[in-house]
Amino acid sequence: MTGSVLQPETGTAAQDDRIVLSTRDLTKHYRVGGGMFAGPPRVVRAIDGVTLDIRARETFALVGESGCGKTTLGRVMLRLQEPTSGTIRYRGTDLTGLGEGPMRALRKNLQIVFQDPFASLNPRMRIGEILAEPLRSHGYGTPAEIRDRCTELLEMVGLRRQYLRNYPHQLSGGQRQRIGIARALANKPDFVVCDESVSALDVSIQAQVLNLLSDLQDQLKLTYFFITHDLAVVRQFADRVGVMFLGRLVEVGTTEELFARPLHPYTMLLMSAVPRPDPRKRGEDRPMMRGEIPSPMNLPKGCRFHTRCPFARDICRVEDPGLQTLGGRAVACHFPLED
Repeated sequence: MTGSVLQPETGTAAQDDRIVLSTRDLTKHYRVGGGMFAGPPRVVRAIDGVTLDIRARETFALVGESGCGKTTLGRVMLRLQEPTSGTIRYRGTDLTGLGEGPMRALRKNLQIVFQDPFASLNPRMRIGEILAEPLRSHGYGTPAEIRDRCTELLEMVGLRRQYLRNYPHQLSGGQRQRIGIARALANKPDFVVCDESVSALDVSIQAQVLNLLSDLQDQLKLTYFFITHDLAVVRQFADRVGVMFLGRLVEVGTTEELFARPLHPYTMLLMSAVPRPDPRKRGEDRPMMRGEIPSPMNLPKGCRFHTRCPFARDICRVEDPGLQTLGGRAVACHFPLED
């Protein structure tokens, strides 16, 4: 599996045919409130100018605290939600300009595995019907060919064909998530968003599902956009990592580089918050984030992390650093930690 270099200012998907999906200044804003007695509507900046490239067959992990915009970004990239502005390109095709028909034709190449393996499966449909639905929707073939493909999908995710007759409630959480993965792979996509796809599972089952995803990536030449809050999973599974805070990427780098030497204070503080099983380090003082997360409806001026950053200086309170390249990595900080 290979990584790619973020090109926040000049990069385009056309410059490298190995780039599967890219975004440029992607935003998603929600208007809330407003009305006769509520005053003017306010804007929630869920995604606020995200630029990245994801290359073929890599696993790009996106991490950050709850509410930072990770899931929204994943859904907007697939146009399950419409962006407010910016561009999304899939293998050079601008998805933001596509009409309903062309976008529908491309959807079989762009799939998602949802977080909750129970809520994402229709409880009134048997597993065979759940797997057959996307195949029929995209005109896969005859009923016999669809049945054969459903059996093949079950075997691909390590389940027996007998499960085709079962309902979702008759399966365990890990088995349901395997069905979610099989459904996502039904029409042979090459780009898959995994939205917290192992967070609802027991640790032992997580490992099995991660191994399955890794094997499928090798077999089917898949590219993953892996959304998670679990840094241990990221370290094991990802090629590159993007760290998100309040709708923006604050650091991007390879997994090895990022864990060995984080450049952004937020990345360092996220890693320091991970519990350490070594009792000898129990009393060790570790830097901590201060204050509360600012509201996405009332973002602070300057660097949006400065209200929680223990290293903030005067310039951080007035000037937004933006995402800059530094030694092949990208970081949005006036004073990267290596300095």
